[in-house]
Amino acid sequence: MASQVLSRPLVTAKWLSEAVRAGRVGASLRILDASWYPPQERNARQEFKESHIPGASFFDIEECRDQSSPYDFMLPSESHFADYVGRLGVSNDTHVVVYDGDALGTFYAPRAWWMFRAFGHKEVSVLNGGFKNWVKEGHPVTAEVSQPTPAVFKARLNRALLKTFEEMIQNVGSLKFQVVDSRPEGRFRGTELDQGNGVGSSAYPLHRRLESGHIPGAVNIPFQSFLTEAGHEKSIEEIQEIFREKQVDLSKPLTATCRKGVTACHVALAAYLCGKRDVAVYDGSWSEWFHRAPARYKVSERKRSKA
Repeated sequence: MASQVLSRPLVTAKWLSEAVRAGRVGASLRILDASWYPPQERNARQEFKESHIPGASFFDIEECRDQSSPYDFMLPSESHFADYVGRLGVSNDTHVVVYDGDALGTFYAPRAWWMFRAFGHKEVSVLNGGFKNWVKEGHPVTAEVSQPTPAVFKARLNRALLKTFEEMIQNVGSLKFQVVDSRPEGRFRGTELDQGNGVGSSAYPLHRRLESGHIPGAVNIPFQSFLTEAGHEKSIEEIQEIFREKQVDLSKPLTATCRKGVTACHVALAAYLCGKRDVAVYDGSWSEWFHRAPARYKVSERKRSKA
């Protein structure tokens, strides 16, 4: 039974609160706050210091990334990830629960969930409903920052869960795998300017503005489609219907993309809930594609209307 609990992609606030009350947070269970917000809007680390789930540590996505890449939040090296999460007390035997404080309920937590899986860690779960619902349901919070005992984590990148620019370019011609883009419909179609105001915490600095559009052949399923109004994941039946309506076949290879590899992980999580555990994420996503792909590989209704 324990192994079934550990392999769950989601845990409830009730389950986690019982674990916290029972004193189970430690070497075998670590809670990570993976919140990130545009600096001009909110300060994730400061908010964590003021209020978080007891025993949680802050997972800084700004630190745990490839610092040399020109694109945001690209995966770090195996050694960088292993060292970083090891300092948070995570070993290969630790059950990791990730959450964030976004107003939507969940935004960056699925990215952290996917990162752990990409580096070979199977016992990782997302807190269903996030910190927003944890507080709403009356579960305990604290300002006390714990100091976890460092652990040894051995990372091995699972290449099957990651797609590169070169693989995405090749797929435009071969169509070996389906592509789902999780951005808002206007951004996907190219009718809405990417001016940095976004939804939830997907706001971006104006100096990093991109023209909108999408990769040829991609299907659009905005990531919020998978969330209830309250911020929980929808039921498996509802999620399956969403994929069916978009004619996405979960029995076939699938890659998720978005703007910078974050909300694409919501697609991977949703598919995982339906039993599909091999969804890959295009890490560079539209941010890389826009800057590197030939013009003919950037589909935009706005461009067509202007022409």
